[in-house]
Amino acid sequence: MTDESRAPNLYRTDGGDEPPDVNEAVVAEWVEDTTPFERVHAIVRRTYDPESAGTIAERARVSPTTARKHLRTLVDAGEVTTTQDGGTTLYRRSETAIVTEHAQALLDERTPEEIASGIAEMKTTVREWRSEYDVESPEEFARTLDIADADSEHAGVLTEWRTTRRNLALAEAALAIEEASRTGHLSGTDTDDEGPNSDASAIV
Repeated sequence: MTDESRAPNLYRTDGGDEPPDVNEAVVAEWVEDTTPFERVHAIVRRTYDPESAGTIAERARVSPTTARKHLRTLVDAGEVTTTQDGGTTLYRRSETAIVTEHAQALLDERTPEEIASGIAEMKTTVREWRSEYDVESPEEFARTLDIADADSEHAGVLTEWRTTRRNLALAEAALAIEEASRTGHLSGTDTDDEGPNSDASAIV
């Protein structure tokens, strides 16, 4: 059983003699029905701020040694990224894993044709902003704003541009995943910025 909803953060720590509450019973069932790897994976999928292996181990109900072993596997798979805090290694879910999950969710909701159409519309909108404001990126646009613009429609455009850029990258990632699923590999040959399968990492 790998349902993330079955991986709660609630558990008893008082060591009392009273019967376990509902949350503790849910945790016990989760531990019984899952492997240590599944529990570590479930916890780290919801870990967006860096955490130590010990903290993740406690939440996953495994030993720190077991948590580190499975976390290394997830790091090698690209699902987890690490940072250092002094001599302590901290772990969190990688941006790649987050984007991949969101892109897959988009594919579950939209057909590739619908996604490609949305990409074309977003690119048209970005080109219009570039032409209208004579800037290449939302960051450059932000530098042109003065204090008086903070509450104006320009601030709204800035927010919308950044949101559109994020959604465009997500949509392009979704098409890349769909192509990989369909062909078994990414073509890597479409470098046309206007094409539906263009590089999802392109800055717009």
